[in-house]
Amino acid sequence: MNGFENEVRFEIVEKIGVITEHDTGWRRELNVVAWNGNQPKYDIRDWNPDYTAMSRGLTFTEDEMRSVTRLLKARGRNRR
Repeated sequence: MNGFENEVRFEIVEKIGVITEHDTGWRRELNVVAWNGNQPKYDIRDWNPDYTAMSRGLTFTEDEMRSVTRLLKARGRNRR
C-alpha cells in the first residue's frame, strides 16, 4: 500500500479563465481549486468538458502566483 487514497476530492472555488481549448473539447484553465479539503490554490491544468477528468497540473499559492506574475512582467520589460 502506498499510503495514498484513491479518491481525489476537489472543489473549483473560482473559474478564472480558459488558457486554450483543444480539438478534443478539453480545456487548459486557470482556476482556484481546493484539493482534498485543503486551502484553495491557483491551479493550471486540462479539464474535460464536464470536469469529471483532468490532467496533471500545477498548483500555486498566492505568494507563488505573485512571483510568477512578477517574473512575466519583468520578462516583458526586458524584451522591449
